[in-house]
Amino acid sequence: MPDEIPQEFQIDVPDDMETGVPADFASVWHTPTSFVLDFIAVKQPPSPTTDPDTGEVTNVVVPGRVVSRVRIPPQQVFELAKALTMQLDAWENESGRSRER
Repeated sequence: MPDEIPQEFQIDVPDDMETGVPADFASVWHTPTSFVLDFIAVKQPPSPTTDPDTGEVTNVVVPGRVVSRVRIPPQQVFELAKALTMQLDAWENESGRSRER
């Protein structure tokens, strides 16, 4: 729209959120109306589960806890993907490291 007035966001981070929350990995899923990003911290070391009859390791359990959940509208996913790509490129240039493929 040519009549649209540009917006300037002024975003404040509350003091108790300034340091962030450590997370070991993220899980991304969606509903019909939003994308959900769960940031997860591992609570303790992984532990193998064994079959009591055979003694065979059947799987490894990694206990974790969601430390932050963020919901965003589908339209914002494209902007988030662009922003993450831009920041990853900048990080690669600054650190001299590259993506693991």
